[in-house]
Amino acid sequence: MSASPHRLLSLLPHSGGRSATVCHYRCGDACAQPVPNTSDNEYLGDVIAASLSRRSLLTGAAGVIGLGAAWTLLEPAGHAVAAPTTASVIAEKANGLGFTPISPVRATVDEVTVPAGFEWSTLIRWGDPILPGAPKFDFENQTAKAQAMQFGYNNDFTALIADSVRDAILVCNHEYTNEALMFRGWTNDAAASLEQLRISMAAHGMSVVEVSRRKVTQPWTYKPKASKNRRITAHTPFDVSGPAAGSKYLKTSADPSGTKVLGTLNNCAGSVTPWGTILSGEENFNQYFRVAAAPTDPETAAGYKRYGIATGTGRNWYRADSRFDTAVEPNEPHRFGWVVEIDPEDPESTPVKHTALGRFKHEAATIRIAEDGRAVAYSGDDERFDYLYKFISKDKYTKSRNRSGKRHNMSLLTQGDLYVARFDGTPSPEYDGTGVWIPLVENGVSKVPGMSVEQVLVFTRLAADKVAPTKMDRPEDVQPSPVTGKVYMACTNNSNRTAAQIDAANPRASNKSGHVIEITEKGNDAAALTFDWAIV
Repeated sequence: MSASPHRLLSLLPHSGGRSATVCHYRCGDACAQPVPNTSDNEYLGDVIAASLSRRSLLTGAAGVIGLGAAWTLLEPAGHAVAAPTTASVIAEKANGLGFTPISPVRATVDEVTVPAGFEWSTLIRWGDPILPGAPKFDFENQTAKAQAMQFGYNNDFTALIADSVRDAILVCNHEYTNEALMFRGWTNDAAASLEQLRISMAAHGMSVVEVSRRKVTQPWTYKPKASKNRRITAHTPFDVSGPAAGSKYLKTSADPSGTKVLGTLNNCAGSVTPWGTILSGEENFNQYFRVAAAPTDPETAAGYKRYGIATGTGRNWYRADSRFDTAVEPNEPHRFGWVVEIDPEDPESTPVKHTALGRFKHEAATIRIAEDGRAVAYSGDDERFDYLYKFISKDKYTKSRNRSGKRHNMSLLTQGDLYVARFDGTPSPEYDGTGVWIPLVENGVSKVPGMSVEQVLVFTRLAADKVAPTKMDRPEDVQPSPVTGKVYMACTNNSNRTAAQIDAANPRASNKSGHVIEITEKGNDAAALTFDWAIV
């Protein structure tokens, strides 16, 4: 943005390949912290020195590196949307994509690169006013009140829900803030003014914005003050649904019911449900809390440790809002790490945190409808050596698009069964095997010895540790194919995996580039409890 000062970001990568600046603000330097999963679950397979050969990932890794570098450079104000022009109606290439992909872009190239025949333009930027009464963005005089009415900072998941070829709703997650770029003369969180901290809190969350275009060959433009425009911030009220709603682990002095939470944090990927709502995953929420001293309560202490909530001041938000101080509200961290659902069509609706899907560092939750009509949600826990999960709803999806049908479908994620994945197989050049969905909660009953349903759902990582699932290389986004029904899981990386820890589904030590696993549920039914898998 022309109004903001240019600042050279550090491009020195961490072990995963991101710049040090992005790692610091996005996930609190998670890769530099101790691995939260210290359980003694075995690593599947024999100890061998494996490398991917028959199903090489070189092509895929190069594509990821190119996209990652471009994303890093776009991070300060990169809300660009590439759109085809009339000239882009080109002959379909042999790759079947309909365009010629760009070559990998070096991290030193500070520009937006799009395929030949395409142009890009800015649809909406950080600080653009979207709600009635929102002032024009003023970099030098930004306020928290203004930010709460303006487009937030940093997009991760972005969805375009089209009512027609000319009208749509744009929904964006605002995963994290980079205060070094947001405020002139920024030094660190501890030295920030209270208003700067409040601005950062207001820049988190999500934005819902109406967009339109006159012709399909023209770019979208956003509608300021449109009736469906909405900002969700760190202070927006959320309802809590599911078996853990009202749990003692979720109660605070401000919410003795344990059913109302303010805000959503570090929203990473997401999905559009078959019923037209948005699911968003709360990921690296652990970095926002002050922990002056380790909790004396053994259960709380174990939960903090397993979720990476470490002693320190976090992002110093506690100075502006005491609920982020665990000495004041020890249960506040338990109120984050959920899948949240919002209705982009109803700006007056209260968004929901779904406890039935479990609490961990959700990258996202994506939905596939099973053969019997139940909704199945896949979700990865984006941490080194953590797990892949699946939720199967108790009730069935209805295709009815009327108000009662939508209301029914929006209740599907409140009750159901929760599972975690075990990938079986012997490490070999085939890189495939079978798998089992291990129950954590089934038919309303905990399947984890010594843990109640609410304990399983609030401390899902600890519950999963007890049933021996497979420790994965950061299982991140999980996407069912709308064509074949096969499920694809991106394992981002794990430079900490040693040669002694490799297994069939994670066959590389010091796995910097990650890999993709294709899952085929038994009978191609999303509700099946066994599956085949292969590294593609």
